Amino acid sequence: MSCHCGHCHNEHEHHHDHHDEGAERKKMLLRMGASALLLALGLLLPVPGWVEFIVLLCAWGIAGYPVVIAAIKNILKGHAFDEMFLMTVASIGAFCLGEYFEGVAVMLLYQVGEFFQDYAVDKSRDSIADLMDIRPESATVERDEKFMEVSPEDVRVGDIILVRPGEKVPLDGVVLEGESMLDTAALTGESQPRKACKGDRVISGCVNLQGAIRVQVTHAYVDSTVTRILELVEHSAANKSKTDRFITRFAKVYTPAVVLAAALLAVLPPLFLSGNWREWISSALTFLVISCPCALVISVPLTFFAGIGGASRKGVLMKGANYLEMLARVDTAVFDKTGTLTKGIFSVTQVHAKGMRQEELLSLAASAEQMSNHPIAKSLREACPDNGIHEITEMEEIPGQGIRARVDGKRVAVGNEKMMKQERVAWMPIKSPGALVHVAVDGSYAGCIVISDEIKRGAKETIAEIKAMGIQKTVMLTGDAQEAAEAVAKELQVDDVYSGLLPDGKVEWVEKMLPKKGEKGALIFVGDGINDAPVLARADVGVAMGALGSDAAIEAADVVLMDDDPRKLPMAIALARRTLGIVRQNIGFSLGIKAVVMVLGIVHLLPLWAAVFADVGVCLLAILNAMRAAKA
Repeated sequence: MSCHCGHCHNEHEHHHDHHDEGAERKKMLLRMGASALLLALGLLLPVPGWVEFIVLLCAWGIAGYPVVIAAIKNILKGHAFDEMFLMTVASIGAFCLGEYFEGVAVMLLYQVGEFFQDYAVDKSRDSIADLMDIRPESATVERDEKFMEVSPEDVRVGDIILVRPGEKVPLDGVVLEGESMLDTAALTGESQPRKACKGDRVISGCVNLQGAIRVQVTHAYVDSTVTRILELVEHSAANKSKTDRFITRFAKVYTPAVVLAAALLAVLPPLFLSGNWREWISSALTFLVISCPCALVISVPLTFFAGIGGASRKGVLMKGANYLEMLARVDTAVFDKTGTLTKGIFSVTQVHAKGMRQEELLSLAASAEQMSNHPIAKSLREACPDNGIHEITEMEEIPGQGIRARVDGKRVAVGNEKMMKQERVAWMPIKSPGALVHVAVDGSYAGCIVISDEIKRGAKETIAEIKAMGIQKTVMLTGDAQEAAEAVAKELQVDDVYSGLLPDGKVEWVEKMLPKKGEKGALIFVGDGINDAPVLARADVGVAMGALGSDAAIEAADVVLMDDDPRKLPMAIALARRTLGIVRQNIGFSLGIKAVVMVLGIVHLLPLWAAVFADVGVCLLAILNAMRAAKA
């Protein structure tokens, strides 16, 4: 088994890490075959006796010696109560009672179960790994005017690589030459290819579909998108869910408890009820075998791992099972506006000038904002004529307010109402469904510019869908003016909206809405992951949207939606709920079947070999059920 109850897990995994799995399986098959033949020979002997005992003892030794050795090693390490110990005690106990067939059957069936369980777990892990098959095998790098095949790890920042049609992009970079369509499905789950032209950024893990492109590398392989994604998925198992942690603690207490219960079952009834010692010791051994919690210990973490892998295939990265479990319990969804529910592509829709021409107002505002990378600054520059942007001699950016600059000798302040208050300037009140950019020149109000943002495709459907899923409250937080924020909230049918917020203001509102201690439910905050790091960190689950290639988003968020489609959010919530549902199915199924089989064993209606068979069967069914979580 790939994961045993108790502490034998590490021993067994260490074993598999250092030996070829195929060779180990062949050895195991040979041991099982030899043991089965000797068992059949022992049963076919015409007269029971010493010959039968020696043949069956050999069958037991061949099948059981790895289990006995592992049990002894774990006892020496102080880890006595594990599945190896239980099987060893049960099989030796059967031999002591003269039930040689039962003793061999325990070890042989256990090894058969281990073989199939090991195979099932390995296959499930392989299938999950296949979902994330994005690691490039080689890179074609240009050196000394020649192209040569090298490992992606050997490519340096600034090198030029060639990506031919059908090849994976091995490293992040910028297209220098060529044009093509890139398949990003393995990273984002998006079916539509993306166009890549000269000057465009490309990221590792995409597949080049058409023409050859020359790319200048911007990130070393260790810092590339594909490496970060793979490390995130591989390390996600370290962040265990509450359920997973509970099962681990449960197994540590449960296994010693059942050993004590089995000992009492073997001793108390014969002493106080005048029962048959042989029957009650046999029942105690059966009780020991069926009591192993391995179905839970294996299937619960495997289900979460499968769910995380399945989500990765759809372009949703989860940093751990704890966040997946929390996502399944969400009842409040809080959204940033710009770049999350709206495209963040602003355009100037109105210009209201006071004491100057509209073109001059635009020119002063665009000139002051020429050094800013904010989307509003970009829209001002795009609306201004080519010769309208002048050099600035001074520039000061005030976070959450705007920019002060000196343009052609004039002191220009461009920003929101807070900026105008700082300038002690009375501004023009305008009601418009857009962001208002006020402009003051030399301490006098010069007018305002209205900039509108476009709602993302699928944003309205996303809000409607998560409400239909039972999310009780939807909230939008934004730094925009009240009129613009309320117009977007009304169109999307968001329950509550809070506008004019700085980053610390958003954190305050999120803290007010978080579930109190002891309350059920959870709060998610969905943002673009770049400017919302404090809020993403404060929420129960921080979700970064549109984070393809964004270092800041992958670092700040607990869940990362790799593309810009807001409809990935309800899909991620549904997947988390489905995964948690499978976990609960396995817990209920495993404990229910074990309870029934335990009762049958106690009342002498279930032989020892049947208890092993039942234990193996429950574990296999739980593993197969866990694998369903990978099918997102």
